[in-house]
Amino acid sequence: MVSPAKRHFMKVTAYQESTAATANSTRPDAGQYELILAQLYEHRRQLKAIQSIQGKCQLKAQLLPEYEPYIEGVLEADSGSTDDVLTTVMIWRIDAGDWDGALQLATYTLKHQLTLPDRYQRTTACLITEEIAEAALKADAENAVPIAILQQLATLTEGEDMPDEVRAKLHKAIGLTLMETEPQQALNSLKLALNYHDRVGVKKEIERIERQLKKQTAPA
Repeated sequence: MVSPAKRHFMKVTAYQESTAATANSTRPDAGQYELILAQLYEHRRQLKAIQSIQGKCQLKAQLLPEYEPYIEGVLEADSGSTDDVLTTVMIWRIDAGDWDGALQLATYTLKHQLTLPDRYQRTTACLITEEIAEAALKADAENAVPIAILQQLATLTEGEDMPDEVRAKLHKAIGLTLMETEPQQALNSLKLALNYHDRVGVKKEIERIERQLKKQTAPA
């Protein structure tokens, strides 16, 4: 747990260092950044020792609050300087199911065209789209990704380059989420997914919705 005094210090220092940095460069005097990088290294070491994916996600959720003051300072500075801590926290937020927090950092990352650490081997837009879409497709009703998050993600990444298969997953997730409440919108999203990738696995759902809509419009 970060104390209020330490939280304030971390936020202010992160703001000052990030403001002083040149966009997409390392900081000229990065004391706080180096400290938080060292903390991240230690936390990654702890995560590496855990074999369970679920266990890793649970630990990330526990660790994330320790980074919040630093992240707040960087976002407030809005300098766009290279920041492996921020991009890693963005990914951890996805793993922890903090969808709003993940999109907040994705918005910043895409705005400043920041790259992810080399170990991720994907662009920000591709990674966040695929990870959230797959989470939505795998989730049960209790852990469902909100439709507002999926739609916001589609808008955020609309102009970004990524494999068609990844974008198809997102529109499939949107369509499946809307099937029971907004069948016409669901149909549009599923057809869009199919257009991006013909093996995305939505043909049966499309046929089902089309039959449903046909019955609704048939004369009594």
